[in-house]
Amino acid sequence: MHHFTVPNMTCGGCAKSVTKALLGVDPQARIETNPAAGEVKVDSTLAASELLAVLGKAGYPARHI
Repeated sequence: MHHFTVPNMTCGGCAKSVTKALLGVDPQARIETNPAAGEVKVDSTLAASELLAVLGKAGYPARHI
């Protein structure tokens, strides 16, 4: 399980965009978003660095915590 902070994910629409971007690279990922806290939890076989790259490309730069 990867845990990221995504400071500019502030609403449900942002969370939907983040989820869509992550599912685009790993359709089997389990994703939990918390826009109020700006956090995302991702259960994926991909490396954290790959997920961070996808989030950044989607316009949601993140940090692994």
